[in-house]
Amino acid sequence: MIISMKLHATREEIDEVTAIVKHFGYKVHSIEGEERVVIGVVGVGDVTACLESVESLPQVDNVVRISAPYKFVSKEFRKGKTRIRVNGTEIGGDEFIVIAGPCSVESEEQIMRSAEAVAKAGAKLLRGGAFKPRTSPYDFQGMEEEGLKLLQKAKKATGLAIVTEVMGDRDVDLVAQYADVMQVGARNMQNFMLLKALGKCGRPVLLKRGLSSSIKELLMSAEYITAHGNPEVILCERGIRTFETATGKRSLVPAVSKAGVAIGADGLIIEAHPAPEKAISDGAQSLELGQFARLMDDLQPYIALWKAERSKQPAAAARWL
Repeated sequence: MIISMKLHATREEIDEVTAIVKHFGYKVHSIEGEERVVIGVVGVGDVTACLESVESLPQVDNVVRISAPYKFVSKEFRKGKTRIRVNGTEIGGDEFIVIAGPCSVESEEQIMRSAEAVAKAGAKLLRGGAFKPRTSPYDFQGMEEEGLKLLQKAKKATGLAIVTEVMGDRDVDLVAQYADVMQVGARNMQNFMLLKALGKCGRPVLLKRGLSSSIKELLMSAEYITAHGNPEVILCERGIRTFETATGKRSLVPAVSKAGVAIGADGLIIEAHPAPEKAISDGAQSLELGQFARLMDDLQPYIALWKAERSKQPAAAARWL
């Protein structure tokens, strides 16, 4: 359930509500704004007795029972728009954000060329996998910590924040030393031990939708991260598996990117590589760096309309393509 305190409730009044909730055996997560505090309550069992007890307090404005299985990522709990600051850039705000770079970090030359090119074209964050979950055990698995060090070098050279994938809960601390945003790949969306660890990592998390996952399942995975202490979750829509077996095609990336801007996404994450035909992974869907620069130019009229619409729209949850 969600408890909304009255305007300017005192610390003592808030603590009294929290104590009652904990007395009934439930956990408390709160959002404290300048004027109002909202308290989220989670736990197992019927909350009716707790709800009625809290509802009777004079400092409580209203109490809402949440029927959705996800609580902290629901709009009832957080009505305002999710805004996440990364390296001076605000995701979910008034600027359309592009993350770009290769699927995998392959060499120093490759990642430095990619970083310099996408930064020049207008990207704000650099993507690149140091750890790569691959369907085949014989495919390239990534450069691991050496790849993370190369990403850090690219950041120092360009100023781009780093988005890179973390594959397991044991790798969280290591990746967090180098990354500005921790990426959860589609194959790990329901790696619940990883999601719990990311709740304590102190970094924003970019959570990709699983290959065959529903929206509800995506939100439940986000709930895992948030419920364990990290509310900075970016939802990344990346398409799901159907009967189709075709792989990604770079020729479709410009049209899909424009569609993403048009539907109101907060940004795009795009694969770009100096030589896609030589890429170790996902070359078929990666843009060549010149193609990426042209796409960024082509997106500008769409982004201008996006900004005009954003200035008129009410706040909404962060959405990603």
